[in-house]
Amino acid sequence: MKNFLQNLLIVLALALCGLCAWQWYVQTVQRATIQDLNKMVYDRNASIQGYTNSIASLNHKVDDMDARITEIKAVAATNGQLVAVQKAQITQLQFQHDNDTNEIAQYKVGVDTLESKLKDAYAGIDKQNETITNLLSERTGLVEKYDSLATNRNDIVLKYNALVKQMNSGSK
Repeated sequence: MKNFLQNLLIVLALALCGLCAWQWYVQTVQRATIQDLNKMVYDRNASIQGYTNSIASLNHKVDDMDARITEIKAVAATNGQLVAVQKAQITQLQFQHDNDTNEIAQYKVGVDTLESKLKDAYAGIDKQNETITNLLSERTGLVEKYDSLATNRNDIVLKYNALVKQMNSGSK
């Protein structure tokens, strides 16, 4: 029995060593698995942090874009108002241009009418000048005739006065 107990002790010692070796192997495999899992967790955490940072950066960019879009919308609204005002001014200027064009056309018609009336008036003035010239020459002729008649009558009056003097001197 002594051998049996010794052999049993040796078998149990070897079994215990095998158990320790097997446990050591299992723990080594578990540690490798845990290390792989830790590495995956670290990589996942790093990815999550990178994504979080990129999300924060994108959120900041989105906020900047929102602010820029708000500014652009405000500028677009202001530009829309400015365009509306300019369109109204253009329309007003177009109406004023049309009115001025109509006024110019009326002035041209008036000037043409005035020119024709002035031509008629000039023609009338030329006729009047010609008539006045004729009348002046006729008047000059009449004045000369009147002067000659007055001279003739004055001569007759002188002769009559001379005759009257003779008669008065002869009757005395």
